[in-house]
Amino acid sequence: MGQFIDLKAKDGFTFPAYVAEPAGEPRGAVVVVPEIFGVNSHIRSVADGYAADGYLAVSPSTFHRVKPGVELGYSEEDMKAGFALKTAVEALPAPGVLQDIEAAIAYASKAGKVGIVGYCWGGLLVWRAASLVPGLAAAAPYYGGGMTTPEETARQPKVPVLAHFGNQDHWIPLDTIEAFKKAHPEVEVHVYESGHGFNCDQRGSYNAEAAKLARARTLEFFARHVG
Repeated sequence: MGQFIDLKAKDGFTFPAYVAEPAGEPRGAVVVVPEIFGVNSHIRSVADGYAADGYLAVSPSTFHRVKPGVELGYSEEDMKAGFALKTAVEALPAPGVLQDIEAAIAYASKAGKVGIVGYCWGGLLVWRAASLVPGLAAAAPYYGGGMTTPEETARQPKVPVLAHFGNQDHWIPLDTIEAFKKAHPEVEVHVYESGHGFNCDQRGSYNAEAAKLARARTLEFFARHVG
């Protein structure tokens, strides 16, 4: 079980992050960027899972600049609330929440090299971090909503990237995934027989087979680039 600590961004803003420690000496670190539902029980369990695999796991609260203490579920009402909060964060002046992710990476770096993984909106933030935020060794976005738009596809990652998508994702059309793959031959892209949110076992879109395979690939990817 992990615990929440306070981290401070470069602009002096203080925000909470969930930290899960490995049992022994860490092999490196993984920053876990949440969906639009906050650092909820699912995201904490993801962080705990990376800690169980030997990594120091750090999950920053990406909503704290607009609303503290957000922990949502997956109902339609929660979806609307999360989307509104995400919209508010995206409207912040640059670099916005990326400076909080940078602070999480800096904290995590005490364990060695740092990988980053994120889901849904967190996947988009991971893709942005791969090109804009220093201190990373590898990035693994899951079904990053918006990352296959022309504006986001134009970014050039500075670290190795492993991207996971679902071929039945109504938020990320398959043709945009194909365009992303063509634009980024250096990115390792995997497409699963699944919809959006396939990694989350608290959502109706959960796909156990796809989640297991994607996690195995991500762990192998981090083993190569993080430790």
